[in-house]
Amino acid sequence: MTKLLYVNASPRKETSHTAKIAEAYVNQRLADDPSIELVRLDLWQANLPEFDGDKAAAKMTFFGVGELDSGLESAWDEIVKITNQFIEADEYVFAVPMWNGGVPYKLKQYLDIITQPGLLFGFTPEDGYFGLLENKRAAAFYTAGVFAPGVPSRYGQDFHSTYLSWWFDLVGITNIRVNRFQPSLLTADPQGDEQEAVERSINLAKNIT
Repeated sequence: MTKLLYVNASPRKETSHTAKIAEAYVNQRLADDPSIELVRLDLWQANLPEFDGDKAAAKMTFFGVGELDSGLESAWDEIVKITNQFIEADEYVFAVPMWNGGVPYKLKQYLDIITQPGLLFGFTPEDGYFGLLENKRAAAFYTAGVFAPGVPSRYGQDFHSTYLSWWFDLVGITNIRVNRFQPSLLTADPQGDEQEAVERSINLAKNIT
């Protein structure tokens, strides 16, 4: 049985273009394979802990800095619980709107929580960073209201899909599908483009390999 974790980084609920194209993919996956176990993670409703000093200190003990005492161990246990939910999934769906050229801060907070040594990545002085996840699959859905690939740079720059692509590689997720709905001020038919994006999502789901 496949476990699919749907990570929604948009706070706009039913008005979210990002969620609309991501959920078209999710719904088609469920229609094609009813045995899928779907876990929804709305980052704006989730009780995400702050990645504070104790959690940062607990992380650094894996690099030989300090000791994992009882206080730090408690902070680390909270991190491990959230990260294990991610690790246990077989497939990921990310709905990611562009905010000021990058990802929404709730998504960055979530990634900062789960991107931990010994859990999602390893490190050696000889090899540098390397991912620990294997045989995972992801689909990323990107939206923006002004930026679009190919438009002049005055309409914005893309640090959100490039950041997430870097992160996928860091943790070892290499089987990635991408769909974009990024109408700019120069787009003649945004509604038509959105419908095409929905259809692309459905086709991506139908052609899983």
